[in-house]
Amino acid sequence: MPPHRTLHSAGGRLHTRKLGLLQGGHPRGEREGVLQGCEEVRVKLEFDPAKYEDRIKESARRLEVAKRFQEPDRVPIRISTAGSFYTKLFGYNIRDYYTDRELSIEVQVRGLKWAFEELGDDRTDYGLHLDLGPVYEGLYFDCPIEYPDDTSPRIVPRLETPEDIEKLQIPDPEDHPKVRWVYEEYERFKELARKMGLGHLPVSGGFGIHPPLSCACAIMNPTLVYELMYTEPKLIHKFFRKLLLAFFKLREFHDRYFGVRTESIGLADDNSAFVSDPMYREMVMPYNMAIYERYGRKGRYLHADGPNDHHFKTYADVMKLTEMDIGGFSDVENAKRDLGGKVFFSGGLNCKDLYYDFERARPAVERAIRIGAPGGGYALAIGGETYPGVNPDTLIKVVQYAKEIGKYPIRI
Repeated sequence: MPPHRTLHSAGGRLHTRKLGLLQGGHPRGEREGVLQGCEEVRVKLEFDPAKYEDRIKESARRLEVAKRFQEPDRVPIRISTAGSFYTKLFGYNIRDYYTDRELSIEVQVRGLKWAFEELGDDRTDYGLHLDLGPVYEGLYFDCPIEYPDDTSPRIVPRLETPEDIEKLQIPDPEDHPKVRWVYEEYERFKELARKMGLGHLPVSGGFGIHPPLSCACAIMNPTLVYELMYTEPKLIHKFFRKLLLAFFKLREFHDRYFGVRTESIGLADDNSAFVSDPMYREMVMPYNMAIYERYGRKGRYLHADGPNDHHFKTYADVMKLTEMDIGGFSDVENAKRDLGGKVFFSGGLNCKDLYYDFERARPAVERAIRIGAPGGGYALAIGGETYPGVNPDTLIKVVQYAKEIGKYPIRI
């Protein structure tokens, strides 16, 4: 039991955080539980990117070849492990990860080290990120936000009627206290990382929202949004125009704050899975395209949890995506048929394939590589994100096996 936890940073500084062990075995802040026993656990927080420089360069070259729709030495492998997965891997409460910045830094640094030392996929990025969870629409549009035990925070939708859509205001980020708070929190997070001896790592943050459809489904019941798309299309277009304006305002504020110009952008449009392709082209695509045309001059990336197979031809032939995460519920065979040679895509694995032992996962790995890899333009990946509870040993073995059978020419 670790109620007293002393952290050693890369710089040798001590960081002590008191943790209580509550019913169910989830460590939380002492303020939330009764201290049970006392011992000191020493964790050295360090991550040296230079140690992995050659491997990162090799992975980057492999991805560059695949993105040209050519065959590199083997299929690239990208496993999307992140905050919630790492939090459970290291035995913490997911709610605490999103509310305790020091714990967030610890989890992210230990996660980076695990990914590069144990997992060994083709990730080319590293660093720390102010991770508040899926709450930004709630912050911007003043929705209640709940923090359930041991899971991610959730937005409570506050728009309930067409009248609520009519009354919805789009505030300027400069005057929005919660937007300002997020950027101030980013600066505090960056300073905390520096004090913990991790100032050599890049730190990212900012305030962004989903594109209009998925944004709408965060602040209004998704079923009602879908119904209104059929019964009140003019109202929904008005709604989406407001949300597009919010997206633009927040992106412009982001660019001014960091002194950059966004020329490559990724969108996460999960709710598009539940809309027919004709409806998508009429009601959703115009707004996503407005974002890509404004910010996607050099790159247009899309993530969708899926199944989004019915939109693949639209993505490739009309929207001209450059890269896509097809999600865990889309079929790699459909993606290869419709996106192949046009859009670099990643996916092929679903978390449900990976909760058990490697033998349960092996057929899915073989099928994904056999179908997706020939001709390049593909990376083996878990579509979407790696959920908490996925077997870490299975993940490691999947990466090792994919490196063996994913060598070109593909022979499985």
